[in-house]
Amino acid sequence: MQFSRRTFASAFPSALALAASNPLPLLSQPKLTNPFSLGVASGEPAPDGAVLWTRILPPAEQAAALANSNLAVKWEVAEDEAFRKPAASGTAVASPSLAHSVHVELVGLKPARWYWYRFQAAGERSPVGRFKTAPAAGSKVDQIRFAFASCQQWTQGLWTAYQHMAAEDLDLVIHLGDYIYEQGYRGKVRDTGHEETFTLADYRNRYALYKSDLNLQAAHARFAWMTTWDDHEVSNNYANDIQEKGQPRDEFMKRRAWAYQAYYENMPLRKSALPIGPDMALYRRADFGNLLRVHMLDTRQYRSDQPCNDGLKKACEDLKNPVQTMMGPVQEKWFADGFQESRAKWDLLGQGLFVTIQDFDPGPDEVLNMDSWSGYPIARQRLVETLASRPGANPVIITGDVHASWAGQLHKEPQNVNSPCVAAEFVCTSISSGGDGADMVERVEKMMPANPQIRYFNGKRGYVRCEVKQNSWRTDYRGVDYVSKPGAPIVTKASFTIAPGSLKVERA
Repeated sequence: MQFSRRTFASAFPSALALAASNPLPLLSQPKLTNPFSLGVASGEPAPDGAVLWTRILPPAEQAAALANSNLAVKWEVAEDEAFRKPAASGTAVASPSLAHSVHVELVGLKPARWYWYRFQAAGERSPVGRFKTAPAAGSKVDQIRFAFASCQQWTQGLWTAYQHMAAEDLDLVIHLGDYIYEQGYRGKVRDTGHEETFTLADYRNRYALYKSDLNLQAAHARFAWMTTWDDHEVSNNYANDIQEKGQPRDEFMKRRAWAYQAYYENMPLRKSALPIGPDMALYRRADFGNLLRVHMLDTRQYRSDQPCNDGLKKACEDLKNPVQTMMGPVQEKWFADGFQESRAKWDLLGQGLFVTIQDFDPGPDEVLNMDSWSGYPIARQRLVETLASRPGANPVIITGDVHASWAGQLHKEPQNVNSPCVAAEFVCTSISSGGDGADMVERVEKMMPANPQIRYFNGKRGYVRCEVKQNSWRTDYRGVDYVSKPGAPIVTKASFTIAPGSLKVERA
C-alpha cells in the first residue's frame, strides 16, 4: 500500500487533533516523584519570546497515574533568577498524546535580554532554565556568540563536552543532528540503549534515556537551542522514504511518522513544526538584528536516494542525474528567496551534511562520500550559485554528521580553489560518537594534498564555538581528549577567522 500525505493525515491524525477530539481527565496535583527527570529546555528565540519545553516523566511505577490523563503544568518566566520580577506565567496541558511534553510559545517579552523560567506540576518544581531573546528586527548588533554540536551516541562515550559548553558565555546553541541513535551500535561506556528503535514507544524511550544525561540537561537549561536532524533520529542514512536496509516503504513511512513525532515531543519547537504523519516542517529561519540570519535546513526529508549505491565510491552515472536533490525543490526555493532577501551582515546555514568537496583518494582518482553533498554535485552547484548570487553576502555553513572537526571553503568552480570563495564551512566533531577518537595526523597528511579546499581536520570529540561580529568571524574548535571516562578537560584545538568579503578560512 502506498501512503500519501492525505492517507497519513487520516490514518495518523496529529497528536493535538487527538487530544482535542478525545478529552481526558485533567490532573492538577497527582502524587509523582521527580516529574521533571528530563530537565527543561528553551528554543527558537525571537525578539519577543521563545519556546519553553519540558516533559513529565515520573518513575515507571507511577506512570500508570498519567497513562490516560492530561496533567496541568504551571510555568513562570521572570527577569531575574530569583523570580522577584515576574514577566509572564500560565498553565499548559501535558497530554499523553504528546508523551506529556509541554511546548509554551512565549510572546510579549523584551528583545536582547536574559529571562529565567521554571515549571511546576504534581507539587514539584522543575530546575530553573534561562534563555536570551533575539535582538529587535533590524537593530544594530555588535556581537553574537553561539556553539554548535552533533552526534551524541549514548553507548560510545560520556557527554563531558556539554558540561563545558554549559560554562561558556553564549547567546545560543545549535544542534545539527543525531541527537539520538536509533540503534545502540558498538560501545560499552554505557550499557543501555543498544536495541533498535521501530515504534513510537521505542523512540520515546530512547529520547528519555538520552535526555536523562545531566550534562545535556545543563546545556539545555543554560541557553536557548535551535535544532535540526540528520539520519539517526529515524534510521541510518535514510533518504526521504527510502530506508538503508530496504525496509518496505509503507512500514518505513509509519516508522518515520513515529520518529518525527518523538522528535517534536522532545525538542523545544513551535507548534508549526508538529508533524502530520511522516511530514514535518522543520526548515525555518531566525534573524538576530542586522548581524546574523540563521537558515536551519532539512537535508533528509526531501532528498533523492544516495547515488552509486551509497558509501565511499568513485563517480558513477548517477551523479549526472539533473533531478538529484538534497533539499527538494520547495525548500531550495525557500532558501534562495530568504537568502536573497537577507540584509544581515552574515548568513548562517545550519544543516547536517558536509558541503565542501572531500576526495578520499590521495591519488589521481576521486572517491566521494555519496551521503554528503559531494554525492549530489548538480544540487550542490545550485547551492553554490545561490550563495554567489547576492553581492556583498557573507554565507557561512555549519555542519555535523562526520564525527570529526573540519574547516573548508566552497569555491565557485568546484575543482578550482583559485576561483572566488563563496562560503566558509565549519564542521563539528561528535559529542561522543566514535569513542575517544584520535588526532589522525597520518590521515591528514595523506588527504590534504588532494583537498586544498580543506583547511583543518581533527578526530577528537567536542563542539565548536563561534564569535560573530560586524567585521569578523572567529571559530574555536573546543575539544576533549577522551569520553570513555569522566573528567576530561576542555581545550581549544584550533581557531580560525574569516573576514567579510573574503570568506577564506585563516588560522587565528
